[in-house]
Amino acid sequence: MANGTSVEEFILLGFPGTWHFQVSLVVVFTLTYSLTVIGNASIIVLVWTNTNLHTPMYFFLCNLSFLEIWYTTGVVPKAIGVMLGTSQTISFRACILQLFFLVSLGSTECFLLSAMAYDRYLAICYPLRYSSLMNSVLSAQLALSCWLAGFLAISLLAFLTSRLMFCGPDVINHFLCDIDSCLALSCSDTWPVELATFLVSIVVVLASCVVTMVSYIYIISSILRIQSAHGRKKAFSTCSAHLTVVTVWYGSTIFLYVKPSAQNSLDSNKLVNTFNTVVTPFLNPFIYTLRNKEVKQALRRVFQKN
Repeated sequence: MANGTSVEEFILLGFPGTWHFQVSLVVVFTLTYSLTVIGNASIIVLVWTNTNLHTPMYFFLCNLSFLEIWYTTGVVPKAIGVMLGTSQTISFRACILQLFFLVSLGSTECFLLSAMAYDRYLAICYPLRYSSLMNSVLSAQLALSCWLAGFLAISLLAFLTSRLMFCGPDVINHFLCDIDSCLALSCSDTWPVELATFLVSIVVVLASCVVTMVSYIYIISSILRIQSAHGRKKAFSTCSAHLTVVTVWYGSTIFLYVKPSAQNSLDSNKLVNTFNTVVTPFLNPFIYTLRNKEVKQALRRVFQKN
């Protein structure tokens, strides 16, 4: 991965502030990370051990929870080391690897959320044919396609970023390696990387967002045609949690990546990245459990057994 650069490692600045502020952030990040891993792992175990939840919707949810564990793991432990001052440097190779890993998982999440929206579309618009349309084979194929597409889509972008030249300075104003930070430090022409970032973002983020939006347009129109209020409420409850996650995720992702230039404020990017990589994975288990009747019933049965 030699790129002809004189910079072999970068220094991550993390967040500005006093030592007490840094320690407070470390405590928040540590608690959030622990709860994120526990919450998402609990969903996987809950679905695995309850046959009532062995459906395509919860299969996709398990994939999402598994992804969220690794997504936040790729950021938080290193960020804690940066804030404590014990691990502020990162090698060029590790920086590119972190960038590739995080952006690939983010792309996979976009595809997974669109697959989940399509699953809800089939369940609500074609309830009588749902089990034959969305069977275990198709759901497995869709999930595998999401993972493959997510990582393949970012391969070229990571390769182009690895070919950039860095002559100094070597200080990244962030707690992680992201594309904008690398572009800001590069002393070579960054236009190919900026163009590739924009085009990949259009394909990955906006295309998956369109699939999700179209699915929900059909879902909402079908729900509105249901005669009884109870029926409408029941139908909407099956997709309300997913709709909440979609809104939160796409809003922050579009801000970060769908732009023709990388000249956004790195400080604002830092805040949005914190929301994307720390807060969102933490919230997802609570959103799906608090807004999902079947998951709450499965949890209640577990607690009653114990």
